[in-house]
Amino acid sequence: MVILMKKEERKYSSGVLLRRFMPYYKKYIPTVVMDLFCAALTTVCEIILPLIMREITNAGIEDLKSIKVEYILAVGAVYIILRIIDSAAYYYMAYVGHVMGTKIETDMRREAYSHLHKLSDSYFNNTKVGQIMGRITNDLFDVTEFSHHCPEEFFIAGIKGVVSFVILMKINVPLTLIIFVVIPVMLVICGWLNKRMKETFRKQRVMIGELNARIEDSLLGQKVVKAFANEDIEQEKFEKDNVEFFSVKKLGYKFMGAFSTTTRMFDGIMYATVVIAGSLFMINEQITPGDLVAYLLYVTTFIATIRRIIEFSEQFQRGLTGIERFLQIMDADIEIFDEPDATELKDPKGNIEFKNVSFEYPDDHNKVFTGLNIKIKSGEKIAFVGPSGGGKTTLCNLVPRFYDVTEGEILLDGKNIKEYTLKSLRDNIGMVQQDVYLFSGTVYDNISYGKPDATMEEIIEAAKKAGAHEFISELKDGYNTYVGERGVKLSGGQKQRISIARVFLKNPPIIILDEATSALDNESEFAVAKSLARLSEGRTTITIAHRLSTIRKSDRIMVLTDEGIMEEGNHEELLEQKGIYYKFYEMASQNI
Repeated sequence: MVILMKKEERKYSSGVLLRRFMPYYKKYIPTVVMDLFCAALTTVCEIILPLIMREITNAGIEDLKSIKVEYILAVGAVYIILRIIDSAAYYYMAYVGHVMGTKIETDMRREAYSHLHKLSDSYFNNTKVGQIMGRITNDLFDVTEFSHHCPEEFFIAGIKGVVSFVILMKINVPLTLIIFVVIPVMLVICGWLNKRMKETFRKQRVMIGELNARIEDSLLGQKVVKAFANEDIEQEKFEKDNVEFFSVKKLGYKFMGAFSTTTRMFDGIMYATVVIAGSLFMINEQITPGDLVAYLLYVTTFIATIRRIIEFSEQFQRGLTGIERFLQIMDADIEIFDEPDATELKDPKGNIEFKNVSFEYPDDHNKVFTGLNIKIKSGEKIAFVGPSGGGKTTLCNLVPRFYDVTEGEILLDGKNIKEYTLKSLRDNIGMVQQDVYLFSGTVYDNISYGKPDATMEEIIEAAKKAGAHEFISELKDGYNTYVGERGVKLSGGQKQRISIARVFLKNPPIIILDEATSALDNESEFAVAKSLARLSEGRTTITIAHRLSTIRKSDRIMVLTDEGIMEEGNHEELLEQKGIYYKFYEMASQNI
């Protein structure tokens, strides 16, 4: 049974987790079978020792002189051979078994990473990156041990439990029944402690994610922290999360300690029962000394098996927690996807139409606009202006389907954009945003992202068109210059021109410019504006701008507010109307 909590924080029963995890063994069935066979071999080697000791002890008590040296050597040789087999089998289990677990972990991480790229912006708006990273790294580490040891430990325990029980019953039924009365009580208590451990481990995983998110947030914003001299505040925030994590771990160790203490206590009870009751049975000649020795050894084996399973329970619960947090990613709804009959978008002309489009964010149902109707012709340069919160950026995000419309439809060349595959749609749209994201790597790596198979000549040509070639050539290593995390080693204008070069290289027929110059100084804005003008030539271009100077040459300018399109026309026509656009222009002129 799946229990829904928050959208990204579902909880699952152990049965559901195991059932969802089992298919990951499918590729590795031969390895699993061989691993279990080796586990059986090691179990046989362990079980046979008490039988050997029983035979020798009973024979020695009856007639010590009847035991020949040859017999002892033969028995010893057989046991040594069994131990050699045991060692080889154990090596297979320790090496190949663990590698199989690592492969399963790798498969799961690959699936999670792929699934994350299919999720819409809504998921990332509501989930901390630190939590996501924790789920696909730390949480899956425990899955390696779980996937290897889970079938192995339960298989071994099953063999040892059944064989030990049968042999113990054959040796002495009353003593065995006395021993097995204790086991249900132990299992009930340990089961309760197990449940509490699972809850604690889940809290630990959440807190690790929160701690990661706190550290990431603070380190990425370290310049802001220093600028406001708020190191103490950040330290306090970190300390709060750090202490909370400590408290959760402390609680976990409390239950682990109780768990271990309980098992040791019941171990002692069972050993004491065997020694006391077994000795009384021996005095009354209900069990032979050899049988008692064998019985004690089998009880030791049986208790060791129970203890191993109980101790494995900690690892078992950690593994289940890791699987649960993995499934919380995998079960996050893919809101943007290809329709079953979606086709490839080929050679688009760039005619875009918004027909009665309404949109509200799926997570908080905040309505942005209603009944929007816009027509954009192929090759036309359209600009949107208006107050913040009017939906300009949201409108542009609907075209490449970062979000889907709530009502209405968006047409591209007369066809609903949902009828095209996502990849082909986005391949034909280029975006230049205010907040430029450069990947950690070189200038070459970041420009070639627009066309991974591009030649060096194509990359240089794209950089020239973007007005970036000159400053790139002056860098220490030219196109091989490392830009740092998020391009921190470059200025805002340089990063923006590299992002424009990336779009030039992609060469899409549709361009979206989302306040691409608003964060730049005047000199950088002028250089970037020239690059954007070249980029827009012959392409359908949608521009969002706060600086009205960058859109004066647009074919049409639309004033978008929370009430919809309020004004429309070119720069001169809108000034003549002396409406909202005129007021914006007047305010911008006064600021200049």
